[in-house]
Amino acid sequence: MSCSQKYVTRFQASILFIPLDGFLLDLLIPVAANDVAFSTHAVLLTAFTLFQIAIYDRGNQKVSKICIAIVSVAWLAAAVFVFIALPSHSWLLLVSCFNTLQVVMTTIKYIPQAVMNFRRKSTIGFSIGNILLDLLGGVASYGQMAVQSIDQNSWVNFYGNIGKTLLSFVSIFFDLLFIVQHYVLYPAKKTALSPDPDTVSQEPFLKSSECPDKERF
Repeated sequence: MSCSQKYVTRFQASILFIPLDGFLLDLLIPVAANDVAFSTHAVLLTAFTLFQIAIYDRGNQKVSKICIAIVSVAWLAAAVFVFIALPSHSWLLLVSCFNTLQVVMTTIKYIPQAVMNFRRKSTIGFSIGNILLDLLGGVASYGQMAVQSIDQNSWVNFYGNIGKTLLSFVSIFFDLLFIVQHYVLYPAKKTALSPDPDTVSQEPFLKSSECPDKERF
């Protein structure tokens, strides 16, 4: 998630701040200040989460070799994009490559959880609350773009910021998949509630009717 958020932040900030003369002349800029703010806060929170992972006890958990390989390939691809775009100052090409890369990384991020739920045939231990919030964010993102497009009488908000469009689509798709897994395919079985230990401790082992010869004081 960290890499994908960094790439989308670079894309949003670049489209908003780099000189666009000769590229998007007379066209609407499909990135608003709130888009940059969202990406920036996501990067900061992800960095804070990584910091917590570094300082707190993790037990025997460690980053898998597959994850390390994917992240390494992503950073290598980013470096290649920079070296290709740097000589010709093709900044829009560079941020478009970052844009594509962040969509791919986001897709990869969701797949392991979906596969794990399928293999276990269960979602026990999986936080569905975060998924519901993520779904709300994806729908709100599409709603924002739709309102802006109606107001500006242009659909550039969808095809001009294709990364945001695809990112919302990927998020909504996997959110719906997780919701179906959690509530439809693998619903948690209801277990009988255990009695309150305090109440149990106060009850006598034998009732008076079960022990008629009990002495009374």
